[in-house]
Amino acid sequence: MLPNTGKLAGCTLFITGASRGIGKAIALKAAKDGANIVVAAKTTQAHPKLPGTIFTAAEEIEAAGGKALPCIVDVRDEQQINDAVEKAIQKFGGIDILVNNASAISLTNTLETPTKRVDLMMSVNTRGTYLTSKACIPYLKRSKIAHILNLSPPLNLNPIWFKQHCAYTIAKYGMSMCVLGMAEEFKGEIAVNALWPKTAIHTAAMDMLGGSGIESQCRKADIIADAAYSIFSKPKSFTGNFIIDENLLKEEGIKNFDVYAVKPGHPLLPDFFVDEYPVLVTKEMEKQQVRTWTSGIQEEKVLSSNQFLSNRSDATPPAKDWKQYLQQPKLASGAVEETFKILKTALNEDVVKATQAVYVFELSGEDGGTWYLDLKNNSGNAGSGQPSEPVDVVMTMTTSDFVKMFSGKLKPTMAFMSGKLKIKGNMALAIKLERLMTQMNSRL
Repeated sequence: MLPNTGKLAGCTLFITGASRGIGKAIALKAAKDGANIVVAAKTTQAHPKLPGTIFTAAEEIEAAGGKALPCIVDVRDEQQINDAVEKAIQKFGGIDILVNNASAISLTNTLETPTKRVDLMMSVNTRGTYLTSKACIPYLKRSKIAHILNLSPPLNLNPIWFKQHCAYTIAKYGMSMCVLGMAEEFKGEIAVNALWPKTAIHTAAMDMLGGSGIESQCRKADIIADAAYSIFSKPKSFTGNFIIDENLLKEEGIKNFDVYAVKPGHPLLPDFFVDEYPVLVTKEMEKQQVRTWTSGIQEEKVLSSNQFLSNRSDATPPAKDWKQYLQQPKLASGAVEETFKILKTALNEDVVKATQAVYVFELSGEDGGTWYLDLKNNSGNAGSGQPSEPVDVVMTMTTSDFVKMFSGKLKPTMAFMSGKLKIKGNMALAIKLERLMTQMNSRL
């Protein structure tokens, strides 16, 4: 964990969405220094599945050593934003740091995303960030610290991050584009940066998306709070950066990241917009090469679109390595059947009790067809054809990708985001299956 230094004592932070999760974690970290926190969120009454209100968060902040001002703020409402900023100035005399954390998410494709949901994401993520920044900037300009931090991803133009949830990506990237523009516009006056996690972060919202048990594959929000604290300690000249939490904390000297894991030792889910590999593994991107000359020797490197645009070719492997990766080996005959045989040997009452779902796999290609995995009844079962029990989740993919997924060579998250895996049914139960896959990796 990154120790507190007291540098934020007396500083005022305006944090949207600070009633719970990442926003509250950042607030509590700053409060330990004795900072003032404006809790700008819309929750005044606890939600059954999303505990925490602006008032309970304020109590925790003051218990941690800070001062709190709870303000009812829906970032879609410009007047509520302006009123909260005015209250902050009246109570604390200024604003030193703005954290744009409030966000809305819907991981649905174009045809399945209602217009109302599109409007919500655009209004909260992009427009809310823009309006809150606009309201705070006149006061930030007067601060010696002056930071804006958006909880938004690096601008990665890999198409897989658009394909399955285009509206959400556009809305989230809108926050990142605010960083890109405002960092230049207010250079020398305000540091404007983006922060994003390398892995999934455990919050109440994550529990709703992933279901019970998902926390074992997540890190605590403390890692984001520590990274944010590090950013706030930097000068105004540190601006226009798209920061990944783990990378920054490694620079700070943090070596043990198990302290941030909810359950140390468990595999972690990668977060969105951070490629598993530093390049796009597609034929189109293989053609996009940058030649660098070192001591007269030509070296070809393949870059992802965001690396290409920013000329960041460091740590990118030679193209020939990725050509080898792109070569897909032929699927061995009977591999799917063999996978299900091994699956059956791994089944037991504990696995069934922890999962409680029936899965069907519609596989195309060699050894394809319909296969099922019953993790709801008795000691579980697996085999070809339709199960006798009602189906909770249907997964459609090629036999080759299926075998890779269960052998640990293809992460389910990347398979889904790249369109290799299509899921119908209960998404929370689909995520639960990943735990079984982890158990299988050493046996396939």
